[in-house]
Amino acid sequence: MEEYTTDSFFNGNIKIKQHKSGYRFSVDAVLLANFIRPDIKDVIVDLGTGCGILPLMLAYLYPKLRIYGIEVQKKLFELASQNVTENGLTENISIILMDMKNLKIKDISGTSDIVISNPPYRKINSGRINPNEERAIARHEILASIEDVTKTAARVLKKKGKFISIYPAARLTDIVTAMRASKIEPKNIQMVYSDKGTNAKFILIEGIKEGGVELKVLPPIAIYSCDQISPLIYN
Repeated sequence: MEEYTTDSFFNGNIKIKQHKSGYRFSVDAVLLANFIRPDIKDVIVDLGTGCGILPLMLAYLYPKLRIYGIEVQKKLFELASQNVTENGLTENISIILMDMKNLKIKDISGTSDIVISNPPYRKINSGRINPNEERAIARHEILASIEDVTKTAARVLKKKGKFISIYPAARLTDIVTAMRASKIEPKNIQMVYSDKGTNAKFILIEGIKEGGVELKVLPPIAIYSCDQISPLIYN
């Protein structure tokens, strides 16, 4: 029998179940949610939605969004679907069981305004692969590489649509290269540090499909000495 834990956000208005022993989201999901600034009625696609954390947070913050969460792992798909139902957000969020590499525009009823992703961070041949399959697929590029993510994003985005992601700072070159290969031009980058005086841990990055060449580097965030993400921290 599956065991779960439950986290609450926004003073208990959103409750999110996670598998106790499987993949679990961390602060990177909160950082990414805080970085996204959609227009009021945007259509958003989340590639690799996991338990549905990003769609749930965004639907609460922006109640008129239409969000599609794509998930290849059946147990996570079922969990995300349950989270959407139990939070009363079935009119805003649809969870789709599918390998993102097969995603077509028809699957989401038209092109999207924004594609978001908190993708697998590690190359298949780097580091120890977690023996828990759910965690391994979420963290290593077993079923999808960063190139797969950007190609899928470009395929379902409208022209001038946005791709927004969080990625390890050490792999900045990889994600920029993949975005440009998919004709998504990086426009905004924000470095994320654990604390002041440390090396960057993550980058938040936003690109525009078929956008012009001009990159802005935003002021950095230090997670443990910053109040920018406090409205999203669960309690």
